[in-house]
Amino acid sequence: MSPVIEEHARARLITDGPLTRPVPVDLRYDPADERRTVHIGLPDGTDWAFGRDLLERGLRTPIERGAVRVWPCGRTQLIVELHSTDGVEVFQFEIRTLIRFLARTRTQTPAASPDTDRTPQPPSRTTRTDTPSRTTRTDKSAQREEGATQETGAQPAHG
Repeated sequence: MSPVIEEHARARLITDGPLTRPVPVDLRYDPADERRTVHIGLPDGTDWAFGRDLLERGLRTPIERGAVRVWPCGRTQLIVELHSTDGVEVFQFEIRTLIRFLARTRTQTPAASPDTDRTPQPPSRTTRTDTPSRTTRTDKSAQREEGATQETGAQPAHG
């Protein structure tokens, strides 16, 4: 079993006001997930899951899939716009952070099954009921092996 790839990053939350603010986000990729899904965990406990190819293509050109829109902003930034029943959240990422994360995910993906041969998965949003600490990452892996599916994006959050 390949290890889950996680990276703690900073994004800028873009608001209607004149100021943006940095927020911590968790980027996660499980090579065992046959759908090639990346997760963006937000500070409020929300987890967005969508195909890795959406981020990869968004580095070069605007792309939209369901409730997620991604596009490059200049040469060094990437915008990720997330739509839900609660509203819209817009985050600005440093491209180099996402390139580094995506490069790590490609090293863990079997070469025999590239993303381009797969049907794109619709994005999903879940709300974590337990906010794990940064030191309990192996506990998540154990939960996943035991069949826990709360954070896989299978069930959208309500509210």
